[in-house]
Amino acid sequence: MPFQPLKSPLLILTLNKRGVEVHPILLIKLMKKLFTTLSMLTASAFLSGVCHAQDDKLLTVFSYRHYESDTELYKKFTEQTGIKVEVVKSKADALFERLKSEGAKSKADLVITADAGRLIKAKAEGLLQAGGSETLHKQVPTNLRDSEDNWFGITVRSRIIAYSKDRVKADEIKSYADLAQPEWKGRVVARSSSNIYNQSLLAAMIANEGPKAATKWAIGVRKNMARNPQGNDRDQIRAVASGIADATIVNTYYVGLLANSEDQKDRDVAAKIGICFPDQDGKGAHINISGAGICKHAPNKDGAIKLLEFLTSKTSQETFPKATSEFPLSMESSVPLLQSWGKFKADSLNLEKLGEHNAEAAKAFAAAGWE
Repeated sequence: MPFQPLKSPLLILTLNKRGVEVHPILLIKLMKKLFTTLSMLTASAFLSGVCHAQDDKLLTVFSYRHYESDTELYKKFTEQTGIKVEVVKSKADALFERLKSEGAKSKADLVITADAGRLIKAKAEGLLQAGGSETLHKQVPTNLRDSEDNWFGITVRSRIIAYSKDRVKADEIKSYADLAQPEWKGRVVARSSSNIYNQSLLAAMIANEGPKAATKWAIGVRKNMARNPQGNDRDQIRAVASGIADATIVNTYYVGLLANSEDQKDRDVAAKIGICFPDQDGKGAHINISGAGICKHAPNKDGAIKLLEFLTSKTSQETFPKATSEFPLSMESSVPLLQSWGKFKADSLNLEKLGEHNAEAAKAFAAAGWE
């Protein structure tokens, strides 16, 4: 029987008269393949480690806020921690939709938006995750954060009554309820009921007074409107200043932004406006937050927590009132404009309640015909 090569896919070994022989060329080729494979695996592992390290030094923030002061704070955070902050800006709903569509592939670590109602919505839709710390619990009051650490307040704003100094006496308005009284017929302007700020205000009323009282108030205010709901908070203030109406409901910081505007026309508008913090003899003025939550699939959760701790720290909190006319979480500020508004009693309602009653608020607005 003649000698035959052994059946090997690489044909490295051959059986002949002299026994088993090794084919040097084929062996060299095999060794090259093994070396190449090992090199690729080693490089892959190395790059993976590098990418992981880079992720620890990069933080992606989805933000609805649009203030230059925020950018400056991010720079200071980077200087202190070495973590670079990349910001993606858009409206809250657009940011939420992007988080949904990207799912586990999302690079977003933190989402920042205005109003607890939006953050509560994000949590309900599974877009956030728990991420608290001892520092955050110390720096953020209990009623201004989620009980399960899904979101935290960063700044505070109050939804107040702004009125014409020329046509309304300072003691003529004392509560939100006043705007629903017959004497205010044709003297009120407001933005749409689809606006989250209005929804949260009414949700707070439902939590404090019940749905019947809240609906009755919404009906009364709607009847007293000088025009159909339209525009943003600044538009309501301008309408009052121009004489279209005598009073409106807006967030405090909008008055501040107009007062500190580079445009003289805006400053003139603010000068015509008086501010009433409602219900000082009762629950106190409604407050809300601009806040943030850690995204469900955050690549750098630890970095997100560090940024939250930084934004709620004393240094950052002193910056917001100066730059945006928002109140710090402590509600105390040395900024002259905010001090000129005077100290006020704030409703201590836990902001989680705003989410619980949002659907009821929408129904109440619909019943009132408040578009």
